[in-house]
Order: sequence, then C-alpha cells, then structure tokens
Amino acid sequence: MSGKLNAFLLIIILATAMASCNKDFLNTTPQDRISSSVVWTDAALATAYVNGVYNDNNTYGLGNGGFDEQMLASLSDEAIFTHSGRSINIINEGLLSPDNVGWVSGTYDWSVMYKKIRAANLGLENLFIATFDDADLNNRLRGECYFLRAYFYQQLLRYYGGVPIIDYTYTLEDDYAIARSSYEDCVNFILADCDSAAILLDGRDMEKGRASKIAALALKSRVLLYAASDLHDMPTAKANSSVISSYSNPELLGYTSGDRTARWEAAKEAAKAVLDEGGGGYKLTYTAPVTAEEGTQNYMSIAMGGGSSASGVDASAEVEILFGRYFVAEKDEGGIYIGLDNGPNGYHCWAGNTPIQELVDDYEMMDGSAFSWSNSEEKAHPYNNRDPRFYATILYDGADWKPRDLISGNVDPANQIQTGQYQVASGYLSGLDTRQSSIEDWNGSWTGYYMRKFIDPDNSIVDNTTRAYIPWPFFRYTEAVFNYAEACIELGEDDEAKTWLNKIRFRAGMPAITETGDALKERYRNERRIEMAYEEQRYHDARRWMIASTTLGRKVVYINVVGKLKSGQTALSTYQHDETRYDYTYTPTEVNALENRTWVDKMYFRPITRDEMNKNDQLVQNPGY
Repeated sequence: MSGKLNAFLLIIILATAMASCNKDFLNTTPQDRISSSVVWTDAALATAYVNGVYNDNNTYGLGNGGFDEQMLASLSDEAIFTHSGRSINIINEGLLSPDNVGWVSGTYDWSVMYKKIRAANLGLENLFIATFDDADLNNRLRGECYFLRAYFYQQLLRYYGGVPIIDYTYTLEDDYAIARSSYEDCVNFILADCDSAAILLDGRDMEKGRASKIAALALKSRVLLYAASDLHDMPTAKANSSVISSYSNPELLGYTSGDRTARWEAAKEAAKAVLDEGGGGYKLTYTAPVTAEEGTQNYMSIAMGGGSSASGVDASAEVEILFGRYFVAEKDEGGIYIGLDNGPNGYHCWAGNTPIQELVDDYEMMDGSAFSWSNSEEKAHPYNNRDPRFYATILYDGADWKPRDLISGNVDPANQIQTGQYQVASGYLSGLDTRQSSIEDWNGSWTGYYMRKFIDPDNSIVDNTTRAYIPWPFFRYTEAVFNYAEACIELGEDDEAKTWLNKIRFRAGMPAITETGDALKERYRNERRIEMAYEEQRYHDARRWMIASTTLGRKVVYINVVGKLKSGQTALSTYQHDETRYDYTYTPTEVNALENRTWVDKMYFRPITRDEMNKNDQLVQNPGY
C-alpha cells in the first residue's frame, strides 16, 4: 500500500506543479506588444501610438498620399489608367453599386476611415487621463489627434456626404447602429476639431509630415470651400440634378437652408487665415510673368517639394507644402516608386496614369489664349508655345527626357519620348514608348502621353529601379490661394480674385487674367485645373461645381502621331525627332475600347457598400443606388 500511496502523492505533486507552470505561462508578458495601460504612462509610447494614427502599413489612413499605381487622376478627365482589370472602369462607366464599388483607395475607404477615427478617438480619450509627466507633449499629441480625426472625417464627407459622427470608442455593450449625421453637422464637427488642433499646435515647430496649425487651417479652408459650393447647396444641386432632386434625405448631401453668401464669406475668411499664416508661399511676389524657362522650373520645383537634388530644382519650394506625406529611406514605401508606376515603358516603367487629350488641350498658349485644333499653326505644332507648366507635367512625342541608355541600351542617343509611328525605308517604325515598342510592348501608353509631374528629373534616377523621395502634398499654399480667389469671385470681388490668381500665373510665366464675371469664373476653373493637375483636386472640383457631365463624362481622346519623311529625305539609322527631316501630323482620336466613359448623377457621391448597410440598419443609402 505504501508504494501505491507514494505513487499517488507523486502524481498530485506533478499535477500541482504543472498547473502552477501553466498559470505562469499564461501570465507571461508578450514580447511583441505593450499593454494599453502602460502606453499612457510613458511619453515615448504615447507618441508612438499617435504616430500609428497617421498610417498603418503604408496603405491605410494617409497611405502613400496620392502616389499609388492607380491614382485618382484616372477617375477624372486628367488621365486614364493603362492596365485593364483593376475596376477603375466600374466607376468611370457609371456601373458602380453598393455591391460593386470598383477600385477604392485605403485613403478614403469607409471602413478604413472609421478604423482611423476610432484610433484618434482612443488617443484623445487616453491623453486626457494620461499620467506621463510632459503636459506640453500631451497637448501636442492631442492636437495631432484632433487634426487627424478631422482629416479622416473630411475624406468621408467629400466622398460620401454626411456620415455617422462617432467621437468616442465603442465598447462591446454599445449599440453599433447609428444614423448618418447631416452634412451641416459633419462640417461643424470637423471645423471644431480643426479649431482645437490649431489652438493646441499653435507656435510649435512641427516635423515635416506632422499635423500643424497651418495644416489645420488649410483643412478648415477646404471644408468651408466645399460647403459653399453648388453640390452642397441643395436648392442649386436639385436644380442641376434630377437624381438629387428626388432624394428624400437632402440634408445628408448639403445645406437645405441658410445663407449661402455667409458660407462664401466663411470660406473666404478661412482661406485668408491660411494666406496670412503661411508666410507667402513660394515665389508669389512677381508683378509680371517670369520667362517661360523660369515658369517651367518654378513649377517643377513645386512638384518636387524639396525632394530632389536635380540641377535647377529649388529645394526652398518645400514651403509650398503645408501638410505632406514624406517618405524615408528606411522604409520600402509604395510612394517612392512614383516614377516606376508612371514612367514610359521605353524606360521599363509601367505607364500607370497617362494624361488624356482633354487635359493637354486645356493648357493655354503662352499669350494666354486657348489652344485650338482649328488653328492651322497650333494643329501643326501642338506642343509649341504652351503654358510653361505643360512641359513640367506631361511627356509628349519628341519631349526631351532622361538618358535612355542607363536602362534600355544605346537605342536612343537623343533621349526623347517616342509615342508615334515614323517612316523608315521599309515602312513605319513604332516609337520606343508605344505599345508596339521594341523594348516593352505591354506597359505602353494608350494615349500618346506620359505623366512627368512628380517624377524626379534627376538624370541619375533610373525610375524602374531607383527610389525617389518626392513628398505628396495633401495641402499646399497655392490651394489656399485658389480657395480665397474662388470665394472672392462668388462674392463679386473680381479684382481681389485676379490679384491673387495672377500671382500664380506670373510665377508660371503666364500673362495676367483680365476677365470679369462668368468669364473670370471659367478662367479661374481652368487655372486651378492646370496648376493642381494630378493632385486629387479635379475629381472633387468637377463634382462640387456640378460640371462632371460635361467634363468627367466625356469620351477619352488619344493622340495619334505620324512622322512622314519629307521629299528627298532619308531616315537616320537611329530615329530621333527632327522637323527638318519629317513632317509630323497629330490626330486627336476618340477611343472607347479601354473605357467607355459615361457620367450618371449618382456618381456625385460614392455608394455605401452593401456590407456596411447590412451591419447598420440605420444607414440611408446615397441617391441613385
């Protein structure tokens, strides 16, 4: 019996020891995470948390800014996305629905924005009770959270209209069903957060890429400008759209009552606050146009935002960016491949978002007149004597570009863009940057153009392999100038508007605008289109002005370029653009094969997905869906 008893006691002892070990194992502190109760006792950990509110995995939240292979420009009349099968056509052809929303960026996706809003709410709640001993840092971090929450709500508001306002973190006991707030209530909520951020961040020298007082003021200016616009003034919007007119919840889309003039006054005041706070922007002091060469260089410097060391690029242009997305060498972030994403296939790049003829045609002539295909000289030489910003934004047939032999071999000593067909002894040769290129025949532009803006002009940068660190401008000083000018025009203050618009034009090497009234408004809108190309402005501007049906809804136009040898001339062994040897013809051609673009008024707002509607039975869908 004693042997059995001893064995039994040994089993009990071992079982007790194992239970004790298991408890110790369960109580082990994870090595890859930190308890939330600890975060708010430590200044460094609290800062790290707020850093995470800005972005997740370089994809969600602020993401790469607008630097994606698929850019918002291709959902507007700026560009077309080269590669089919990415669901952009679902949107541009008016086919989107709650069950098929097409391509959606993580920088404005409904669920992602609410994830980031929750992160900001959690930060604010805990910062109010944080115990780390640095009150000044606490104030700064709260200011950043207020700004970020306001920014993410602004993204929801301008894509979806009024959305549920949630300013606290849910618990498991909470009712997750919540109705959409009115457009006006959302505007007021965002403005209050902007004001809180501006107060808490006032006087601080913030690092690049962080929220600041001027960033909060810029966000406030944009929100108030949109709030005053046609799309969000319900009497105006209903008069312009039967889809909106028949919608039973117009308060979700804009203001159903109130003083619209007062809204324009508020927009003007907010924009002027940015101008006063922002230190004058970049080179907006000219009283006459600079030379064409200076105009192109000024615009290129602005696009580089201080992120290039190329000869002639002015690093001081970074003052233009009031809030930007900056990229660092330690991280392999998608935004550093903007050149690879959009450069010519003849340089082994992907030609992602190529300009369409509609954008090219809207660049004025150097004398300020509109370009016209009916003008025989302009038709024969469509890329001569254009607005200097054209040459810093678009690569066209015959444009000088980087040394091609750095990546593609010695096949183009002239280093020029080739998007045409050129006569040679045996017939016609396809250019190196076409979809029939001898270098690559699958990544070429359909349109005959490539994007140049935001691609580092440094000749040592090989775009398909070398990283470039160009910042994305969420807000820049010139946007606030436009906001101020637009409000002035709407308030009948034409002279003040022209004073500020001409500052932008003189910097670009363009002559003054002299029109008044409706003509001035049209010149303003085109000026904004050109200056802010590829900066995620046109998508929203065409909607809020309610001109989408005649702009975004147009069929896409490409350019066909043919070079025919002049009489008595022979082709060189290696082709290069040469107007003494070739006669070139340029033929704009409507093509609907890649996208058959159609505008329907439901596209003024994005649909809320079926999944979100099913999760929250208090949500009301947007009109037309």
